[in-house]
Amino acid sequence: MSARIVLLVTSPRLPAGLLTAAAWDVVRAHPVLAGAESALSAAVRSAGGRVTLVDGPATQPLLDAVAAAGTVVWLAAPAGDQALARELGLRLAREPGLAELELMYGSWDPPGARLLDAVEVMDRLASPGGDPWKRAQTHRSLSGFLLEECYEAYDAIVAGDTDALREELGDVLLQVVLHARLAEELPDGERWSIDDVAGGLVDKMVRRNPHVFAGAEAGTLEEITANWERIKRAEKARDSVLDGIAFSQPALALAAKILERAGRVGLAVPPPVPGDDADPESRLGAELLRTVAEARAAGLDPEAALRRATLAHADTIRAAEGPAAPAR
Repeated sequence: MSARIVLLVTSPRLPAGLLTAAAWDVVRAHPVLAGAESALSAAVRSAGGRVTLVDGPATQPLLDAVAAAGTVVWLAAPAGDQALARELGLRLAREPGLAELELMYGSWDPPGARLLDAVEVMDRLASPGGDPWKRAQTHRSLSGFLLEECYEAYDAIVAGDTDALREELGDVLLQVVLHARLAEELPDGERWSIDDVAGGLVDKMVRRNPHVFAGAEAGTLEEITANWERIKRAEKARDSVLDGIAFSQPALALAAKILERAGRVGLAVPPPVPGDDADPESRLGAELLRTVAEARAAGLDPEAALRRATLAHADTIRAAEGPAAPAR
């Protein structure tokens, strides 16, 4: 078998000992070199591997080791040691026959691994010595930013701009991670963390989707939705079908949501009819609510419809303004 240098690359977001079977075989069977002591080098030693630390440039020590042993393993740094890989590749290309260069992945980032980076970065920003602005925030001071970021994500969805949506969802995630980090500073008994947020979400998703996690029969989409609502009502023990609605949302969307909740349980409550002595604002409110009810009956989204019409009217206003007059 020809001589080879194995560059072993691993995920820095997983415990050091979680290597593939092939990776464990190679580090147990051959000499291992590394540029610095690490959790991975310690794990290899504890499993019986031979690890030698290299002080300084690693190319020549690797070539010397492969000449003596036939195969040698290099424990790559988290960044992948790309400079070393390029230097070795050029050297072996100039001197064919010295060894073959092999890249081996001992572990990979699981889906969602970069979320751990987001939590780590936010912890540094919101800790002593980090960003003074973030450390000065509270849940209340950030509330407006959370709404703004959600609206910007909504705008990206309406525009069909998936690249912008990816970025805007990152800004929404920033708010979630920052709120969770600030909650770690609350008094005892009130404190919670990002793990509590994620754990609660996971438990909820498993609990409310028994057709996926508990072997329940899936049925139709309508049956799945109805089952979700039954489980949700049992969890919340609410007194009204309207409990849980965000009453701070815009009035048009709020009206549609209230009517939708009532219709979901079969409550046919007609919109109010103002009396003859009603003030103009009450009459207008009743008329708008009736319009929302008619839109819902027609399967239309009144919030989206008004937004669309308003934006179109804004374009008309801009066109009517004409070119700006030259400054004098």
